[in-house]
Amino acid sequence: MKEMCGTSRLQNQPQRHYGITSPISLAPPKDIDCIQTQKLVEAMRPFGVFEDEEEQNHRLVVLSKLNTLVKEWILELGESKNIPPSAAGNVGGKIFTFGSYKLGVHTKGADIDAVCVAPRHVERSDFFQSFFEKLKHQEKIKNLRAVEDAYVPVIKFEFDGIEIDLVFARLSMQTVSDNLDLGDDSRLRSLDIRCIRSLNGCRVTDEILHLVPNKENFQLTLRAIKLWAKRRGIYSNMLGFLGGVSWAMLVAKTCQLYPNALASTLVNKFFLVFSKWEWPNPVLLKQPEESNLNLPVWDPRVNPSDRYHVMPIITPAYPQQNSAYNVSTSTRVVMVEEFKHGLAVTSEILQGKSDWLKLFEPLNFFQKYKHYIVLTASASTEEHHLEWVGLVESKIRVLVGNLERHEFITIAHVKPQSFPGNQGLHKQSGYVSMWFLGIVFRKVENAESVNIDLTYVIQSFTDTVYRQANNLNVLKEGMKIEAAHVKRKHLHYFLPAEALQKKKKQSMPDISKNASGLQCKRTSSDGSCLDSSRDTDSRTPYNSSSLNKISKLDTSTAERERNAVYQRSNGGNNREKRSHGPVPSVSKGLSIPVIDSKVQATVAIRTSGPPIGCTIPGRNTISQLGAYFVQGQHELSGTAVTDPKNAAPKRPYSTTSKGCHSPTSEGCPKKTRDGEKVRKRGARPGRV
Repeated sequence: MKEMCGTSRLQNQPQRHYGITSPISLAPPKDIDCIQTQKLVEAMRPFGVFEDEEEQNHRLVVLSKLNTLVKEWILELGESKNIPPSAAGNVGGKIFTFGSYKLGVHTKGADIDAVCVAPRHVERSDFFQSFFEKLKHQEKIKNLRAVEDAYVPVIKFEFDGIEIDLVFARLSMQTVSDNLDLGDDSRLRSLDIRCIRSLNGCRVTDEILHLVPNKENFQLTLRAIKLWAKRRGIYSNMLGFLGGVSWAMLVAKTCQLYPNALASTLVNKFFLVFSKWEWPNPVLLKQPEESNLNLPVWDPRVNPSDRYHVMPIITPAYPQQNSAYNVSTSTRVVMVEEFKHGLAVTSEILQGKSDWLKLFEPLNFFQKYKHYIVLTASASTEEHHLEWVGLVESKIRVLVGNLERHEFITIAHVKPQSFPGNQGLHKQSGYVSMWFLGIVFRKVENAESVNIDLTYVIQSFTDTVYRQANNLNVLKEGMKIEAAHVKRKHLHYFLPAEALQKKKKQSMPDISKNASGLQCKRTSSDGSCLDSSRDTDSRTPYNSSSLNKISKLDTSTAERERNAVYQRSNGGNNREKRSHGPVPSVSKGLSIPVIDSKVQATVAIRTSGPPIGCTIPGRNTISQLGAYFVQGQHELSGTAVTDPKNAAPKRPYSTTSKGCHSPTSEGCPKKTRDGEKVRKRGARPGRV
């Protein structure tokens, strides 16, 4: 640490200019900064963010063996394609790493992202066939699987205990030498888009390292920010927060603005800069460069759709992309609030009023909101469940976008962590995973009652997932998605007590407080009110009188017809296993006082099964319709939804300032998100 202090002091001499703006401060570190940085390191150690020397050496050995395998395979492939032995022995081939490992910020047990770069006689099909077969015969390689239809096609495996994600790029060169520079833009000439995406991870990672004033300070700061983001539940590119490459670029920007600061100061300045950043102004590490390769790049002057990105963080390597493309209005608001919280906490720490462990306290998500949507994905076998959960999770950001565009919802906050279903769910639905979304409803003034119908929002999401599963031929019998609206006090029916433990009040501003007056009433299908509006402890079950009022679910006519169709087509021995237990499907008739007890808004969710046209193997199915509200293991009986007029109409997308909930930029237009799009260019420029 003393060496680091000395290095930073020396850097206070006239030095290279980094970034596109002048530094905010060139002040050298003080002795107290060195002490605070050492305390930060010690606070991070218990979280396993640092590998020991033995583990680091093991990674180097594994990568060396993998590189040897690649060279052997390319040589064998060349001979099989009648390339002269003298030439085949010199064509080369190499493994390049990128992401958190290349940046030097990987944690214990983390995977390694790598790209296999091959000369022009090696085809992508060779990589997924002959190289895959070669890996299959290696004794120390386990859990081998290929994902050819991914945005960046990949082979995943475990090599001697190290998980590796290996992508492929074929260059238009006869040979690939060990000293090949992937930073040269000409390497991209005549490449197919999948190869460009594969190389982009390396090119972005290398460029980030070239653009920071001090690598050691950058790495330690990034370790701290990544740990903080994971602990606070905002680390997930897939779910609309930020992924590793985006966090790395934000930290790099902070290092450019404070080139001589140590990690303890940089962490505090990170929160200062980005809690006040005027989004959607882009974060740029360098001026975008022109190229004659004519590849699509992020440029709002040319591409109208780029003007709707709410939190643009632009990769520094050509072709420049927005790595934060998946961020929505809600997820940006959540992250900005977390930046403000981080600023408050680190300011206290640097003043000696607190310690660094406070920064890494997890967000108490299940006490933060009064209303939640529980999203459930279930399948009948473990293999189907893994496949199904991956697809559903990749589309949750579509649901967040649908919800936040609803006129009565201001925040839809998804928790990145999924949870297994309880025993009741497992018994009746096989393998189950659940995600939770915190919801903040907008206050409505001068209204006696407001109907909040989320039928269309939820149904359009489930239709999107079912259709994509059908298009990818992964939709299997027993795969289901269901949703329920649940009050905070009823979460204990879905989650273990330890996940719901109340903690001391957080110091950050609570963005759910504008819903502080909300409460729910359950209404039966005939309109009679079952009042459960009194707030009880989240671990306290319903009393017996309340439970007696909750009737068991009646299977709808459409459900019985669907089961009959399946039984006729498959015989009595292969009857479909249907869950009538505590799987959330619909929250029906929930009354929510928006201003006071006299003004109420009714929330309804009604969902159905796969849309017509989605074919599940083994069944000629029509879409099922069921409407019921689940309170843990007890359901309120409902009727099937048959009148499409009850569904909320599709609203045109508002581009007024009313629709933008950014605390720093008013009037920014919202982006219309197409639920059917799997992924747009630039969504995954590189993993960290």
